[in-house]
Amino acid sequence: MSDFSKLFEQMMEQSHKMAKAFNPALESFQVTGFDKLMPTMPKNFMDMMWGNAFNKDGLDSKTRLLVVLAGLTVLGAQAEPQFKLTVRHALEAGATEQEIAEVIYQMAMLGGIPAMNHALMLAKEVFREQEEDNS
Repeated sequence: MSDFSKLFEQMMEQSHKMAKAFNPALESFQVTGFDKLMPTMPKNFMDMMWGNAFNKDGLDSKTRLLVVLAGLTVLGAQAEPQFKLTVRHALEAGATEQEIAEVIYQMAMLGGIPAMNHALMLAKEVFREQEEDNS
């Protein structure tokens, strides 16, 4: 096991213990509406966390979030709150609705049409919510 794998395993174990210490019910906690609880991070914070700070010559936060959307789409967009949260973050990071839709359409080749349709439906819900919030 690599040093990174060991570190990641330790971090996961520590966060699991911490959640259980806060409240034993958190061990199997599934919250409906999770995507409404966590605010969207500002673009400059995402760039710092996922781009500039850890890998300044790597992918920017917009690209990273589009890649995450691709992966979530291929998996059938089963984690709906996380998918919607990622769409909101991608928009905040500078992605357009068209770019998000294109990434989702492209994943039909790998995840299938039903996965693409489900992901598009969720993305449209976010787009609609954003429109309502802005009006």
